[in-house]
Amino acid sequence: MTLRGVKPAVWRRLCVAGDLTLRDLHHVLQIALGWLDSHLHDLDVDGNRYGLPDPEEDFGEPCLDERRYTIGAVLHEGAGAEYQYDFGDGWLHRVVVERVVPMQAGAAKAECLAGARSCPPEDCGGPYGYTDLLVALANPGSERHAELKEWVGPYFDAEAFDRDAVNKELRGAGSTAWRRRRERFYL
Repeated sequence: MTLRGVKPAVWRRLCVAGDLTLRDLHHVLQIALGWLDSHLHDLDVDGNRYGLPDPEEDFGEPCLDERRYTIGAVLHEGAGAEYQYDFGDGWLHRVVVERVVPMQAGAAKAECLAGARSCPPEDCGGPYGYTDLLVALANPGSERHAELKEWVGPYFDAEAFDRDAVNKELRGAGSTAWRRRRERFYL
């Protein structure tokens, strides 16, 4: 999975069970990237949009209910998908299924195998706002440097990525929700 519009790239390589629902996949992607799950999202696969249906949504075609579809039913080896998070900021993620293998006994339902760079802060204005944020943070002489440094807090590091922390959170999230095991999808 790669976050579009951000350079250098923010990416994660994941291994997920094919019997997880697309709703579960949403949670895996949120944890793997470091998003806070505080905005709307959808997943587009071959023109089909999956998400949480909103009975008050009166624009466009309603999405398919992500809770009713599994990864294995919707994606296949070589398939690509577009995961959108925060429709206002417009974060787009390219998701590609690299390969599908049988599930090993005792394997985790979701695991982060590798990745690079920290997730952008929520509500920073999408890829363009994030680029502006990074430029201001790198330049102490910038008129917005102090303001943005305070806004992101003292621990934000755009280069940081902690695979062990992601996997610890994935194990906690999946302890009761992810039960069936058949195959694993490498994304």
